[in-house]
Amino acid sequence: MFRYRIRTPLRRPQPGGRKSRRAGESLDFMELRGYAPGDDPRFVDWKAYARTGRLYTRVWEGEERVRFTLWLDGSPSMRLFGKEDFAREVARVLLAAALPDETHALGAGSLRRLRSPLELRRYAADARGPAAARTELAHARGQLLLVTDGLDETDWAALLRRLAPRRPLLVQVLAPEELDPPPRAEEWRDVETGERVHVDAAALRAWRKALAAHLRTLQRAAAAYGGYAHLRVGEPIVPALRRQGVLEWR
Repeated sequence: MFRYRIRTPLRRPQPGGRKSRRAGESLDFMELRGYAPGDDPRFVDWKAYARTGRLYTRVWEGEERVRFTLWLDGSPSMRLFGKEDFAREVARVLLAAALPDETHALGAGSLRRLRSPLELRRYAADARGPAAARTELAHARGQLLLVTDGLDETDWAALLRRLAPRRPLLVQVLAPEELDPPPRAEEWRDVETGERVHVDAAALRAWRKALAAHLRTLQRAAAAYGGYAHLRVGEPIVPALRRQGVLEWR
C-alpha cells in the first residue's frame, strides 16, 4: 500500500472512513453541549450534571465515507514540454494516495471507478479542457482532484467557485520553459487558439508579468475553495506534494 494519503479537513479513523465535523457516534469524544429534547439518554453526562446541576449530552465525532474524483487535463497546451506525461504520473501518485477510498476518474463524458493505479493506463485525459467539462465536474462525486497546467482561457476563479462544494484540489503542472522562457526573439504560437505572436524582450517581460499575476490569482482561488499545489515538470512528485501539504502519512 502507498505510504501516503491525501490530506483533507477530515482525519481517517479507519480505511474507507474519516472523522467528520458533524456529530455522530464513534469512539472519539468531541464536546459537551446542553441537553435538548430528543437526545439519546445514553449520552447524558451525569458527572457534569452532578457538578453543575444541568443536563449535558456527550457528542461524539461522526465518521463519513470519503470519495474522490480525478480529472486530468488533456487540452492541447498539456502536450508541450513533457507536461502530458508528467501530469499523468502526478495523477498516478494522487490515485495511489486516494485509494482505498472510493475513487473515480472523470473523462470526456464518462465516469469510471478506479481500484488500482494500474487502471490509470486505460484512462484518457479530457481533451475538452476544464471549461467544457465544468458541468460534469460540478456534479462529480466527493472531492475533486484536478491536474492541469491552468493556461487555457478558462475563468478559473469562476470555475473553482462553482466547484467549491466538491472541495477542488488543483495541482498545477508547468514546465520550466514556460516559467522562465529563454531571452531571445522568436515567434510563439498559441496551441489553444492557433494565434502566432512575435516575441521580443518587451513582450517576454510582459509575458512573465502576466503569468505571475495569473498564477497568483489561480493559487488564491484554488486555496479559497479547496486546495492548491504547483509542480514543475521533472521534479520529484511525492516530496513536492508533501511539502505543499497535499500528502500526509497514512
